[in-house]
Amino acid sequence: MAATKPKYYITTPIYYVNARPHIGHTYTTLAADTIARYKQMRGYDVTFLTGTDEHGQKVERSAKKEGISPIDFVDRVAAEYHGLWQELGFRVDRFIRTTETRHAHAVQHLFREIQRNGYVEKGYYEGNYCVHDEMYVEDPTPGALCPECHRPTEVVKEENYFFKLGKFEKPLLNYYQEHPEFLEPEARRNEVISFVSGGLRDLSISRTTLKWGIPWPGDEKHVFYVWSDALTNYLTAAGYPLKKEEFERLWPADVHLVGKEIIRFHAVYWPAFLMAAGLPLPKKIFAHGHLLFQEEKMSKSRGNIQSAQPIARVLGADALRYFLLREIVFGQDGNFSREALVARYNSDLANGLGNLASRTLTMIEKNFEGRVPKPGEETPAEKALAGEAQTAMAEAQKHYEAFAFSRALEAIWALIAAADKYLTSEQPWALGGSPDEQKRRGTILWTSAEALRIVCLLAHPVLPASTNKVWATLGQSGTPGNQDWDALRWGQLAPGTRLGKTEALFPRVDKTEAIERIEAMENELQKPAAPAAAAAPAAAPGAAAAPAVSEKIAIEDFTKVEMRVGQIKTAERIAGADKLLKLTVDIGTEIRQICAGIAQYYEPEALVGRKVAVVVNLAPRKLRGVESNGMIVAAAVGPEGRPVLAGFLEDVEVGARLR
Repeated sequence: MAATKPKYYITTPIYYVNARPHIGHTYTTLAADTIARYKQMRGYDVTFLTGTDEHGQKVERSAKKEGISPIDFVDRVAAEYHGLWQELGFRVDRFIRTTETRHAHAVQHLFREIQRNGYVEKGYYEGNYCVHDEMYVEDPTPGALCPECHRPTEVVKEENYFFKLGKFEKPLLNYYQEHPEFLEPEARRNEVISFVSGGLRDLSISRTTLKWGIPWPGDEKHVFYVWSDALTNYLTAAGYPLKKEEFERLWPADVHLVGKEIIRFHAVYWPAFLMAAGLPLPKKIFAHGHLLFQEEKMSKSRGNIQSAQPIARVLGADALRYFLLREIVFGQDGNFSREALVARYNSDLANGLGNLASRTLTMIEKNFEGRVPKPGEETPAEKALAGEAQTAMAEAQKHYEAFAFSRALEAIWALIAAADKYLTSEQPWALGGSPDEQKRRGTILWTSAEALRIVCLLAHPVLPASTNKVWATLGQSGTPGNQDWDALRWGQLAPGTRLGKTEALFPRVDKTEAIERIEAMENELQKPAAPAAAAAPAAAPGAAAAPAVSEKIAIEDFTKVEMRVGQIKTAERIAGADKLLKLTVDIGTEIRQICAGIAQYYEPEALVGRKVAVVVNLAPRKLRGVESNGMIVAAAVGPEGRPVLAGFLEDVEVGARLR
């Protein structure tokens, strides 16, 4: 019988649905995704949780401002988060929403236990409250600024249930001392210890001045304060309290990844709640720094937002992943810059990994009929590169374990640089055609290909899509993600393996053009009238998606959109673009070339001859360097937004206008 895999339960904070996701949210989620992929390769049974925090006064007011119900508001924004994680390829195992019935049950059950244990009492709160951060502010000055967002607070007076946080001052300090690994990095740990050592006051955990929340059991005048509700999500998603076997398997969480601004909630209030309920504490809380843009924390009010979609659609999701984890030391504040992003893309990805893969695989295809050559006698050059690979393997593992992603990538790229230098030094292209020279060429190219295989495995947690492509081109079975990291050794590339189809990894881009495209897409996303574009990111440019919530428009606005019946004449895939098909479509008056984001759902040959609805008066745009002149209309079906092409039950003439 196979041994049971050890579990690994990793979580992100659940994201508050007051605004669309930006790369600050993406940063935390991709870090968790990277850890999850690495741990899976180390043989763990990984459960990766993320989700959305959907209650509170801020949501209630935002929904009222838009003239819609709170549930309609949160449904829309939750769909944006869920869809974005799918577009970016995150391997999310569980997605929790705090408006789910199971979550309300878990919250009520947890605090009944805490109340039964004598740690909850009713009282009154009067003081300052920050609506933006949903937090009470200790400064007694009326209208005092919130220490987090620096907005003026509001004075509130209301009956609340209070959690006796003061009872847990010594237990928490003892726990921090006995478990130094519980809270990282050290600067955050010291900050929390200082806060708790300063004395803990009882904590308000309910509200009576709003209705958009989970009702307090037996006292429905009260709803749970949004933070006590939100923190419980980690238990809910693990099966608490009804799925006892599942909960016992998953809990405690192995790591909560959070931003440093919410460390107090996770490292003080949350463990105190768990202690009060008699439940185990999470094994680790890791608080990373802020992702800054234009040297400031991202904020819609500051106008310095950068979303993930434009970057992923211009450069690919792996380019965004690489930049954020290579450029920024995880745990510290880091600055995002479009200029630095494109520079890293061209230098590290295009000229680095992409160039090594292209040189190696092209020469094997040309000189050895597309089969991995058999290596001959080793020289000191081969032994040196094997040594570089051994060093990279050890360093990458050490740094992944410590969440030091930048250092892990530094070690991997040192191997890429060594392999590139090896090729340049040994010059297999300059060798002649004699048997001895061909044998030497085979040794050089096998060695380079083996280094490339090692790089694929080491870089996979950060670059899953790209390494999958190289792995397949190397003719390897499965994917890097289902390989056993601990079985990785130099020398495992089997000679004679047939290479797969070569794909361009990271074609170089013009810096100015790439930045302009990213900025233009970002400006479109930030327009108030464009919720549909963000709500259904699974439908790539070229395939329209239905908005989650539509604004009313006049008939004059609708008549500006010209839609006609088109017939697909040809369809083919676009190299390097997994989601795009290039179509030629007869619209009656001409043949149009249109790119559609449907490659994952439709085979090209099955589309030829099909009649579709086409928006014909859109301005042309380039997608992956291919001009698209129009848009195919599709519905977004299911939670993943699967595109389904609009069609016609009756025979209609090509070019007929839709009205």
